[in-house]
Amino acid sequence: MRVGSTNRRADPEMIEELRRFARGESFDEQPLPELDSEALDFRVASELFAPVRRLKRSDLETLRLVARHQGRTVPTVGGVLLLGKERERYFPDAWIQAGRFVGQDRTRIADTAEIRLHLPLAVEEAIAFVRKHDTRAAEIGSVRRTERWGLPPAAVREAVINAVVHADYAQRGAPIRISMFDDRLEVENPGLLPFGLTVEDLPHGISKLRNRVLGRVFHALGLIEQWGSGIQRMIAACREAGLDAPLLEEIGTHFRVSLYTARKHAPRVDQVEQAILDALSAGKGLSTQQVAAKIKRSPRATRTRLLSLVTRGLVAEVGTSPQDPRRQYFLVKKR
Repeated sequence: MRVGSTNRRADPEMIEELRRFARGESFDEQPLPELDSEALDFRVASELFAPVRRLKRSDLETLRLVARHQGRTVPTVGGVLLLGKERERYFPDAWIQAGRFVGQDRTRIADTAEIRLHLPLAVEEAIAFVRKHDTRAAEIGSVRRTERWGLPPAAVREAVINAVVHADYAQRGAPIRISMFDDRLEVENPGLLPFGLTVEDLPHGISKLRNRVLGRVFHALGLIEQWGSGIQRMIAACREAGLDAPLLEEIGTHFRVSLYTARKHAPRVDQVEQAILDALSAGKGLSTQQVAAKIKRSPRATRTRLLSLVTRGLVAEVGTSPQDPRRQYFLVKKR
């Protein structure tokens, strides 16, 4: 079979995935007849869905966390991956290994973490690990200095979620890996792209979901907004921050996303954002309502734009809290 620019002999796991592809099945929809529905932790499921809706036991079948098999209700692979009481017994590599390295290679380790929580919770923990070690660049504004994250939070979130949802959990031998270096973040998951999909397709929003149960649950939890848009949002977040587009690669039998921290060009702004920057260019601080009046937008829409500009280090926010009625915004001027 073709992998990137090379040909390689398909191993048994790859041949089995080809068979599932031919049948129109996904690995995580397969039933596990040796288990019963009590193998899933309904309490954890209820807690995960609490911010979204009240979960009923009948929802487990709707979400394909359980399935009927020979007259019995049994968990699916996806059900055990997401909510299994003994997940690692059946899928020992369904966890996230995170590491922060000094320099640009893995010679010196500064910090590591083994994230073995239920997968939706593991996503948040992994993002928190990246935020803990992310670089922050100080920029001087007209009133005080502001800090800009080295990695766009939206791009980090998409990279981690994509790795968890699209990993090939039928593979054995390697967990999902998050590696932070001085110049980049690498997020790598087991599994090549699904058959018929190439790296060149991804920036165009073309996507195929490997794990339908995981995708369905993550979508229901609000962790995935729209099918096939994750890579495009990642690219947009990097470009808006003035960074190179993410590097997408198939390496061995894994897929890797690399996000780079070196700012190569000025952050992109659209017409509305440029109008905000022009309104603040006089150097006088303005409130959300004052900015909204100048650009002829609602305060709510203006607030969203202002937050984006603050995150990208173009505007500084001065106030005691987000609820401070005297909060003002200033244009960040570089030395």
